[in-house]
Amino acid sequence: MSETMRAAVCVGAGGPEVLEVRELPIPAVRAGWSLVRVRGAGLNRSELRTRQGHSPGVRFPRVLGIECVGVVAASTDPALPEGTTVAAVMGEMGREFDGGYADYALLPNALLMPITTTLSWEVLAALPETYLTAQGALDALGIERGTRLLIRGGTSSVGLAAASIAAGHGVEIASTTRQPEKAGVLTAAGVSQVVIDDGPLELPWEPDHVLDLVGARTAVDSLRRVRRGGTVCVAGSLSGWSIADFQPVAMIPSGTRLTAFHSNDLKGRTAVLQRIVGEVEAGVYRPNVDRVFGLAEIAEAHRYMEADRASGKLVVIP
Repeated sequence: MSETMRAAVCVGAGGPEVLEVRELPIPAVRAGWSLVRVRGAGLNRSELRTRQGHSPGVRFPRVLGIECVGVVAASTDPALPEGTTVAAVMGEMGREFDGGYADYALLPNALLMPITTTLSWEVLAALPETYLTAQGALDALGIERGTRLLIRGGTSSVGLAAASIAAGHGVEIASTTRQPEKAGVLTAAGVSQVVIDDGPLELPWEPDHVLDLVGARTAVDSLRRVRRGGTVCVAGSLSGWSIADFQPVAMIPSGTRLTAFHSNDLKGRTAVLQRIVGEVEAGVYRPNVDRVFGLAEIAEAHRYMEADRASGKLVVIP
């Protein structure tokens, strides 16, 4: 094994040009941490915001990437022998310590989820963060067969994953998009009603649940849209983190529930991810890979993500 590796280093806050592919030493293992040969990493908007300088706890230079899949190259855990296929998400990856935008990543053993799969690396790389977030958010909503779900931000990778999961559970789904040309992507994911978000929403019915991936800009409106006694789950921040002048008593209808989900709550949950992988292998869930980039194309990948050009998941294959 070479002593150096390629990594996309974020050298400071700024535009995509601050992501520089460099040669770095391969990290040495230490107690409680193992080395993973990265075979794929999903891209996430939180990495875009970190690159822009909106994550105050992050110090540059930093190798970004809050998730990756790959193979254990050097282990400090007998339960994770070398050669094991693993996935890892969150746990301050790409923020407090270097993440998945590299040939190798040194990661805490507690984050490593051993996975058995026949999926390609690019498909497997599209699943962990996206599908764990979607599954956790739908669990927080308490969706049931025969209920109606509105997904706001439907053509995001999590929106498409949530549609795929909910459709597999017999839920009727409406999903929003600001781009009519993406309607076909939504229907292919299991959405029965596509709602164009170009003004006040015209919904086909009153939803029992709302999965709001737009977040700050739409959360209050979602509370007005869901049936009285229904649930809104905010699990995305496409429009930012904070709701200005939020007044819970005035803005949450009596009996209606507002909850949230953060994917960090499912880090290390091997059984959940293995079940998701199995459903993708069986054709029940769709992986929704929009585009695959090489590590040398990381700046282009961030430009593509920042311009909202994707319909689904973006993946980097080192």
